[in-house]
Formats: sequence, structure tokens, C-alpha cells
Amino acid sequence: MKIDENVWAALQHRLGYSDEELARFKADPKNEIVLAKAPELISKTIVAEVVASHGCNSQHKVGDKFVMDGSGNLISKLCPKRMCLYAVSALQPLVFAAHELLYADVDPNKMIFKRCSCVDVGLQCGGWGEIVMEISVQGRAD
Repeated sequence: MKIDENVWAALQHRLGYSDEELARFKADPKNEIVLAKAPELISKTIVAEVVASHGCNSQHKVGDKFVMDGSGNLISKLCPKRMCLYAVSALQPLVFAAHELLYADVDPNKMIFKRCSCVDVGLQCGGWGEIVMEISVQGRAD
């Protein structure tokens, strides 16, 4: 899987790498694998939908969606106006797993454990509230 030199040059510019840093980056075979998958990743949207909510101080409700591009960047115009940092940070392991599955040519929607919750343990365990989210990978949303 040969990556075009223009792609390497664009990446170098985007990341601000020196020539030496780019050479080190190119020497790692996994980076070529990830770059080869970039077009597929760019065509995806990762959606985390709230599937349960009780006592959420940020007012996240069932049906709310945290929408990310294929790289895991939140698309704020498609997300709730307010986003709880504790909820968003809980998504990191699932987004990472979705990426790994995509890199391995496995449908990330086949992930068995695709739900997570915010770090609040809920009223029943001494917290305030809790939300549960489920991720899916879909076609690109703008």
C-alpha cells in the first residue's frame, strides 16, 4: 500500500513536522496503514446517542446525539448546545475501538459492548444523575 508523496507532504504541513519528524513518522508501518484507511474514515460519522438519562445536571435527554466526524472530532453544530465534559470523555474508549475495528476491516457496528455512561454514578450510588450512550458508525453527516 503505497502512499502518494503529495499525501505525505500535506500531512507534514498539517502536523507541522520537520523533515526529520516526517521521516520518523513514515518509518512506522502502522502510519501507512492508517493513512491508507483515511478515505474510508473521512466518509464516516460516529454518533453517540443518549439511550438512558436520569438526573442529568446538563439536561441530556434520551435521543440527544453527540456527532463526530470519522476522526472523532465533535461536530458542534450537530450536537446539543451544551455538552457535559464527563459524558463526552466517556466516549473516548468506544471511539478508539471503532477506529481500531475500521483499521482491521471489521464493521465497527458489530462491536458487542458499544455503550458507556458518564462518570456520575447516579442518585442510587451517591451521585446526582447518569446518562448512558450507545455509539454507531454511519455515513458522513455534515
